[in-house]
Amino acid sequence: MATDTNRAIETVWRMEAARLIAGLAALVHDVGLAEELAQDALVNALEQWPRTGVPRNPGAWLMTVSKRRAIDLFRRNEIHERKLAELGRLLDLPDGAEEQPPEPGGIEDDLLRLVFTACHPALSMDSRVALTLRVLGGLTTEEIARAFLVPEATAAQRVVRAKRTLAARRVPFEVPQGAELAERLASVLEVIYLIFNEGYSATAGDDWMRPGLCEDALRLGRVLAGLMPGEPEVHGLLALMEIQASRSAARVGPSGEPILLMEQNRARWDRLLIRRGLAALERAEGLAGEPGPYTLQAAIAACHARALDPAATDWERIATLYDALARLARSPVVELNRAVALSMAYGPEAGLHLLDQIADDPALRGYHLLPSVRGDFLSRLGRHEEARAEFERAAALTRNARERALLRHRAATTPPT
Repeated sequence: MATDTNRAIETVWRMEAARLIAGLAALVHDVGLAEELAQDALVNALEQWPRTGVPRNPGAWLMTVSKRRAIDLFRRNEIHERKLAELGRLLDLPDGAEEQPPEPGGIEDDLLRLVFTACHPALSMDSRVALTLRVLGGLTTEEIARAFLVPEATAAQRVVRAKRTLAARRVPFEVPQGAELAERLASVLEVIYLIFNEGYSATAGDDWMRPGLCEDALRLGRVLAGLMPGEPEVHGLLALMEIQASRSAARVGPSGEPILLMEQNRARWDRLLIRRGLAALERAEGLAGEPGPYTLQAAIAACHARALDPAATDWERIATLYDALARLARSPVVELNRAVALSMAYGPEAGLHLLDQIADDPALRGYHLLPSVRGDFLSRLGRHEEARAEFERAAALTRNARERALLRHRAATTPPT
């Protein structure tokens, strides 16, 4: 019975943590303090619910306990009467009572403020990611450390540093307006995108994918799309993640080995996620004048999703979309992907020509996918000795064990010239 209750508490926490912290942060104007209050309420739940059962409205129970804890804390710290009275008015409840549901839009507004606060540009990217996963994703410090293959102390330090920075700079708990909104929204989307990408293609470690991170990013993307329905790039990013996530089951073999896109069994692609992604893409394109970077990437992913087999892929359309993406958000990685599209649409020579133009870019130095892609082009041109050397170089550069094994296998099976 206790085990069942503990599992229920864990589920409730995953579902309610972000809203709970958001509501508390709106009251105390301090994300770090809000998280501490929420954690205290969780401890209370772990102590009481195994004896009393899970309350009918567990989220409201946690909020009530958190507010009482806040009042006690402010009293001990002799916070001025205005703050005490403000919190006291919100807690006019008898013992054991449950709060009424929040006013429509209220908690959603608090949650949106929390999203923008956790992803504030004052924080380093590592700190933004850690704090977002902590307060919005509901992950523990141990889970964050495991997801990004860093010591738990490092993950904890990132979260603590983020909260201290927000407090020291007195970052307002608010959604920015005007031009600042676009700048800050870009930061929010970048954090969610980074979390998803790390789950989709793990940078290091023994696993090709970390599905938990993909799920966390998708959950954050869906929440953000609900909170900001008029922002096309929010829907563009969600579309991209839904479509990419649809391939998850087909990307990994029985022993955990990677399966590349052109070799995947497309019958294993999740059609529900594809439909969700295409619907989000349609919303993004309907809202945008000119599509943004995430919407363009989602349109590229949609080309693959619509192709029932690799031969049916519209590579010329993909190459055109990459041209548009390069004009809008040119980067060495975008150019690398554009080279792949050009090679598939117009032949490996076209792709190799573009690779030669970007090969010396400092941003690609040590990036294992550059020699991996080059090896593929050379192999298709029959230059097998050169291809084998590129695959071996790529294997030496990657920090992911599964990817290293795949690249070594490609080197070993490349036929002699």
